[in-house]
Amino acid sequence: MNIQKDPIVHPGVFLSCTEKRQLILEQIIPEHLLVHVYAGKIIVKTSEKTYSLSNGQSALFARNQLAKFVKEPDGDIPFKAATLFLTQPFLQSYYKDLSISRVRKSTQSGVLYLANHSLLDDLFHSVSLYADQDETFLHSELALLKVKEAITVLRLLSKDADLLLSDFSDPHKIDLAGFMQKNFIFNIPISRFAYLTGRSLATFKRDFQKVFGTSPQKWLTETRLRQAHYLIVEKKQRPSQAYIEAGFENFSHFCYAFRQLFGYTPSSINELVST
Repeated sequence: MNIQKDPIVHPGVFLSCTEKRQLILEQIIPEHLLVHVYAGKIIVKTSEKTYSLSNGQSALFARNQLAKFVKEPDGDIPFKAATLFLTQPFLQSYYKDLSISRVRKSTQSGVLYLANHSLLDDLFHSVSLYADQDETFLHSELALLKVKEAITVLRLLSKDADLLLSDFSDPHKIDLAGFMQKNFIFNIPISRFAYLTGRSLATFKRDFQKVFGTSPQKWLTETRLRQAHYLIVEKKQRPSQAYIEAGFENFSHFCYAFRQLFGYTPSSINELVST
């Protein structure tokens, strides 16, 4: 299993290919992403739902959400997809001269599936051709034109696209307990949890202490450990899989913390259960 870090996010195009199964820890999606799968499958796990995109399918992933991505090849055919980054500065420049009525907020969830359409086919076919011929295309002026074309296509195909893409507001203050219970598996800095719940870091820590009676880091570690314990015992996952699913990045640290909390190692659970 190969864990990759996020590519540099700026207006442009990112192509990804892999010969084997790959777990991508995107953790936080900082900008809107338009994703198209040429070959293989991509599984996107959010706190609310699991989504799947296969050959020829496209979807728009809204910014400021947490997700884990699993990319899978199609048999012997390597996984291949294109991701267009629709960044806030680029969108603000695009929309500055447009009059968009915001009488209501977008009702879209964090992921918007796009029905197959010739405009999408043409867009991503041209992206693939340019990228195959010249790698410098990926971060060139031509790539930015493709991003602008993508926005135009989205606006034509979805009546809610403008409501989503032209919303530049920060996350509003939300229920801290509910958000953390749903998103503790995502291994992001405490400052990002604070931002996504609509709080400053100081306010987040203060509110967290009131709600949970402990610090964010201690609560996250213990909650992830209990989740890993559940995955190993109830879901029969291997420790080497459960620690990632529960939100840990380092296996050695996970094993040490696990023993500190439970008094035995993750690998010894099956022996304890069977006795």
